[in-house]
Amino acid sequence: VRLVESGGGLMQAGGSLRLSCAASGSIFTIKDMGWYRQAPGKQRELVATITADGSTNYADSVKGRFTISRDNAKITVYLQMNILKPEDTAVYYCTMADYVEDFWGKGTAVTVSS
Repeated sequence: VRLVESGGGLMQAGGSLRLSCAASGSIFTIKDMGWYRQAPGKQRELVATITADGSTNYADSVKGRFTISRDNAKITVYLQMNILKPEDTAVYYCTMADYVEDFWGKGTAVTVSS
């Protein structure tokens, strides 16, 4: 299974970006999907998750600004990021889990300038 993220880039504070992550390969059934991020010099942290039935969970730091969604037919997860802040600067990784293992993308960089 291969996950490929896209949509990262450079944005000014207050702007918006939409990340996408599409899966390909031998996939049985994807349960949970999510986004994590890792800022320079920091540990990877949870950003948002979404279950198969659409239940979502967000880090406190992004609540009200970021929205996670999924398209099961396309096996794709999205992260709409609004009101971006410089502290959102990080490499963003998507993850998907089936009933056997977790899969990770290689990340897409997001840089927010002040």
